[in-house]
Amino acid sequence: MTQNFGNSVVPVIAIDGPSGAGKGTIGQRLAQVLGFSFLDSGALYRLSALAAMHHGIALDDEESISTLAAHLDVQFQSNPENGESLILLEGEDVTRTIRTEECGLAASKVAALPTVRQALLERQWAFRESPGLVADGRDMGSVVFPDAPLKVFLTASAEQRAQRRHKQLLEKGETAKIDEILGDIVKRDQQDQQRSVAPLQALPDATVIDTTSMSIEQVIDELKQLCRDRLKIEV
Repeated sequence: MTQNFGNSVVPVIAIDGPSGAGKGTIGQRLAQVLGFSFLDSGALYRLSALAAMHHGIALDDEESISTLAAHLDVQFQSNPENGESLILLEGEDVTRTIRTEECGLAASKVAALPTVRQALLERQWAFRESPGLVADGRDMGSVVFPDAPLKVFLTASAEQRAQRRHKQLLEKGETAKIDEILGDIVKRDQQDQQRSVAPLQALPDATVIDTTSMSIEQVIDELKQLCRDRLKIEV
């Protein structure tokens, strides 16, 4: 596959980092502020993993899952009732399902398969549309958009990320044990950092922001300043 990274004229803000660092929330907010498109790359891996589970495919069956990933029947829609994003897999609303800890751990396993990552590249490049793109993931700056003019690595302590996830689950009315959430986060960090293909890492040319003791607004403000400095965008 040709490594074209999509339309290279369109600027990309690549936001990478571990699970629970705030990439999704902050990435969406920043995209709204800038009027840019938003790519949640993690959703594509979660959807690939969920599709495999739905079809009874083992999570280490690389050939079958890469075929599924290349032909995912996925729709990203807006809920007409509240304007929130809806994700449909093969016609089924899986918006909440793909955010479960089980699906997240499965996605981490699937993301370690080289041909699955390759199969999803073109889908990710297609999100690069004018006037710009905010891309959230684990290899946005290193593999998918290495030419991104602004690369950011968001991180936070495992304990703080577990607290955030625990709060999210409780707000959704779901039961959750914080020690189990912390264990899952540590396990996923290890899987993401130790995989042989596109491991999670902070690149030398990325700006690292530790969000442990920062509010969403503080992180957004810092990113706005980076956009002014690096992209010459007035925000």
